[in-house]
Amino acid sequence: MKFIKYIFITAVVSIFIWSCNQNPKSKEQMQTESQLTAKDILGNPAYQAMSYGGYRHADHSIEPTLDELKEDMKILSAMGIKLIRTYKLLKPQAANLVKVISEIKKEDPNFEMYVMLGAWIDCKNAFNSGNGEPDHNQENEENPAEIERAVALANKYPDIIKVIAVGNEAMVKWAASYYVQPGVILKWVNHLQGLKKDGKLSKDLWITSSDNFASWGGGGNEYHVEDLNKLIKAVDFISMHTYPMHDTHYQPEFWQKPFAKEGMTDIEKIDASMLRSKEYAIAQYENVKKYMESLGLNKPIHIGETGWASFSDGYYGPDGSKACDEYKEAFYYKHMRDWTNAAGMSCFYFEGFDEPWKGGDNPGNSEKHFGLFTVDGKAKYVLWDEVDKGTFDGLTRNGNRITKTYNGEKNAVMKDVLVPPTKE
Repeated sequence: MKFIKYIFITAVVSIFIWSCNQNPKSKEQMQTESQLTAKDILGNPAYQAMSYGGYRHADHSIEPTLDELKEDMKILSAMGIKLIRTYKLLKPQAANLVKVISEIKKEDPNFEMYVMLGAWIDCKNAFNSGNGEPDHNQENEENPAEIERAVALANKYPDIIKVIAVGNEAMVKWAASYYVQPGVILKWVNHLQGLKKDGKLSKDLWITSSDNFASWGGGGNEYHVEDLNKLIKAVDFISMHTYPMHDTHYQPEFWQKPFAKEGMTDIEKIDASMLRSKEYAIAQYENVKKYMESLGLNKPIHIGETGWASFSDGYYGPDGSKACDEYKEAFYYKHMRDWTNAAGMSCFYFEGFDEPWKGGDNPGNSEKHFGLFTVDGKAKYVLWDEVDKGTFDGLTRNGNRITKTYNGEKNAVMKDVLVPPTKE
């Protein structure tokens, strides 16, 4: 009888050991992951970040399904993304997204994905939707509902939502159809910080606003107002946007300043241009940092958005700055990852997938082509090596397995690569 009991106990122990070996994460490891905070994740190269929008149709009213969101999370996770940023909480996507992440985590204990949740903030009569012109000194009546939704989701999914961002490019003045004054953003940041202090939000949840570098003091003096100074003091970190690609049109001197050496090949000129683009983004970061430090403050700065479109038939295409193609996109992506990883910064690269609803009716609008993947699941040139390595084996998007754009022919890619102007 003792022998039989010994055999039984040995078998149970063996099964337990075998099951632990099948799941490389111990209970302690999983508990540690659930306790990870924004402070642990942001700036950690092991937690690469990405901006995410899952809309797959030109009609923005067609919401991504739960299965589609799950597809995308698995694709991003396969390439090492563990932190995503999304916004617009009065539409279903954001809530469905965190729900899907939670479900995947239950199915696969090895799966990790965290969220920076953006509450959309805009002004009264934004996009001329009210009874008059946009009023930048008053806020939209729907803003409180966005904040309320962010709070509810953060409390429901504290293991997933690690950051709330108040507004998306909500203060930058070129957003003439919806921007608000910094005092509006400050009001809501203080509100959320107050909820943390009162124990109504996790004390480890970080609060920020995600906005253009100029809005954070890195641009003109028109932004240097007292409410901005108070906002910088109130946030847990600065989430700044930088888009050298856009400046290729709006600041033509970006390309025209001589930097190409005599005798350079076209490819060498392009490579030099992309290095200059990285340096341009770094300069905008340095300007924000300088302004922050002039206030006697020292907060972390992370890149809330940056990206490079792979196609444009307008300002940034063949008839404009000749900036957009998959080759340049790949170079910019690598440059930004290299810089931010080395600097201990997170970079919410914009973006994972093309979104055809953006940029109006013109299919050639650059806003539709910022993704590293096409809508139907083709990996652009930047990710061809990952396809070759089998990173996306077994994964699909819209029912399509992940393959390369241009049928994987680099010569075909290079035919669409144009040399930006390097002198007037």
